[in-house]
Amino acid sequence: MTAPHVFFYVQHLLGIGHIARASRIASAMVDDGFDVTVVTGGLPVPGFPAAGIKTVALPPVVASNAGFSGLADANGTAADEDFLNRRRDLLLSAFEAAKPDVVLIEAFPFGRRQMRFELLPLLDAVEKATPRPKLVSSVRDILQENRKLGRDAETASLVKAHFDAVLVHGDPSFVRLEDTFPLAAEIADKVRYTGLVAPPPAPLPVETFDVIASAGGGAVGIDLLRAAAAAAARLPDSLSWLLISGPNLPEGDYAALASGLPPNVSLVRFRKDFPSLLAKARVSISQAGYNTVGDLLRSQCNPILIPFVAGGETEQTVRAERLQKLGLADVLPEIGLTAEKVADAVAAALRPRQKPELSLNLEGARESARIIRAMIG
Repeated sequence: MTAPHVFFYVQHLLGIGHIARASRIASAMVDDGFDVTVVTGGLPVPGFPAAGIKTVALPPVVASNAGFSGLADANGTAADEDFLNRRRDLLLSAFEAAKPDVVLIEAFPFGRRQMRFELLPLLDAVEKATPRPKLVSSVRDILQENRKLGRDAETASLVKAHFDAVLVHGDPSFVRLEDTFPLAAEIADKVRYTGLVAPPPAPLPVETFDVIASAGGGAVGIDLLRAAAAAAARLPDSLSWLLISGPNLPEGDYAALASGLPPNVSLVRFRKDFPSLLAKARVSISQAGYNTVGDLLRSQCNPILIPFVAGGETEQTVRAERLQKLGLADVLPEIGLTAEKVADAVAAALRPRQKPELSLNLEGARESARIIRAMIG
């Protein structure tokens, strides 16, 4: 019997969270016997998608600013109409060649409005295909607050007109779709909660650090890293620190950061064993992105979260504040961040504390595969 084929579109524009989550879901589907093609539209990220997964790499685009209001090519040049039309045609050709049973689109139509130039034509192609594949939206648990009138209504209209299901990658006991999407009731019949897409429990690390400061993809994390490095100099040098810059931190920032580090602080761009390192760390300093929080929930370290807020972003703040309310994290504001504030927070986090018991579903990747299999019979 032929394995069902999933055509999985994912576009990351700034960080690596979207491609990391999609890669975990794709790997779970492959393990469940699906034939998966992941279509990527951002800059290459080492390790994503995972080895063994078929990929189609469109000419990459990135966000031209922190507010995600424009697109640029890999060289930072504004993406013109010819470039975008070529991307659209490549995407549609890949869809036609794949003849999938399921089309899975990450974020859209709840996000990634910048990609409508190619995603609306893809929706039309899905509707015209014979047989028509199932169309599924894959979204994180907390959505960005819409600041423009009519956006939520447009999203709900697209879901009702085209999508067979919406996979919400969260635990409804932690946050529900209606908490950040006011029109959730209009599409409630299509919503399926999968649980959080977290990594499997990590093996013990080959080395340990007391404090780990990480900046996700690194494109917007330099202030966090600078504050962490300066905080290390204010605390006992018996503490071992690891700074993980992310692959997208500009080379000049990386070099400047590396040149002034205390002896007890190490700096790397990427650690494949990041979840394992968290398993033995005492404190983590990070933003509050979806995947980082998933890693933290698998660990026993004490998180200090500094949610990303540039460009009016609200998603990380909502997630961080909910974790703080549950006693699972401390929170520092990104605006006005100083070495002194970080040092004080680390000192507090190093003191013994009792973590509350909280059982969240962290098996979102496997549950996503199960739901999709049930949809196609």
